[in-house]
Amino acid sequence: MSATHTEDSSLPALPRQSIFFELVRRRPEIITFVILVAICIAVSVINPAFLQPSSLVDIGRASVVMGLFALGVFIILAAGGIDVSFTAIAAFTMYSMTVLVKNHAPDMPIAVVVLMAIAGGALLGVVNGLLVHHLRVPSLIVTIGTQYLFRGILLAFIGTVWIMSLPPQMGAFGRMPLFQFESGDGRTITLPFYFLVLPAAALLTWWILNRTLMGRAIFALGGNASVAERLGYSLKTIHIFLFAYAGGLAGLAGIIHTCANRQANPFDLVGSEINVIAAVVLGGARITGGTGTVLGTLLGVLLIVVVNSVLVMVGIPSTWQRVVVGAFILLAAGFFVFCQKKNR
Repeated sequence: MSATHTEDSSLPALPRQSIFFELVRRRPEIITFVILVAICIAVSVINPAFLQPSSLVDIGRASVVMGLFALGVFIILAAGGIDVSFTAIAAFTMYSMTVLVKNHAPDMPIAVVVLMAIAGGALLGVVNGLLVHHLRVPSLIVTIGTQYLFRGILLAFIGTVWIMSLPPQMGAFGRMPLFQFESGDGRTITLPFYFLVLPAAALLTWWILNRTLMGRAIFALGGNASVAERLGYSLKTIHIFLFAYAGGLAGLAGIIHTCANRQANPFDLVGSEINVIAAVVLGGARITGGTGTVLGTLLGVLLIVVVNSVLVMVGIPSTWQRVVVGAFILLAAGFFVFCQKKNR
């Protein structure tokens, strides 16, 4: 009995193994999902506390900032670029907005603060987009330069002192509950309201990539920039949109990070770029561009957050986090390549 049904019975049926490899090639996030489920099962067997609602809420809370960063990185990777300046944009935006509100506009509504943070991040992203387009150099080089530029301006002209006392509206936003419940030991567990920002951003990103002309242009650019230009797409418009969108998400992530942690530290988020890029790659996006999904990106984020959360729970020192994440990246990349070769 054949494994598949075809319109033409004279065509040979694909073996089940080939179907699996073809499925993984088309939907690489399946592997990410399988790894995530396997880790969750293993950890829950070793330490049942992992399945407690408090642990799951912590994972959800920790996914928000990384998830917003990852969506921005993914949309640029889909176009064949890469951005490492998003943490600098987030730090610049969150610290400068905190200083502005605290010292000059203490009564500014939190909705305006958030919108201004998004606009500020988008504006810095436009700088990236214009430089990438006009300099005609890889976006990695440009964003390494702007990462140092944005952080340098922040530290030189705006401030280097931790702000430990946030304006009241920002602190209240960080504490605003989506829902609360009491754990078995009497603790109050809160899933913050700002968690809703991540699924909203994910839906918006999915809509842009799958239902708009800009989404088709992004994947066309990631497939082949010369072909995309011959098809009539404006590369300048795409570059500006890409980096402005990623910058806006970074600004949003920065202000949420500040409100959630109830302090503004200009040195925050340094070094988290690798984790974010790893999450996007583990979600099935290729560095060469033209591929990937929003669902895969979110699964990659969950995988990184879960790994970082559970290693200590099973007795593995936190210093091994990078080792484990690096191993996952290598294994996933190797498996994706293996699947592609199997289907040639």
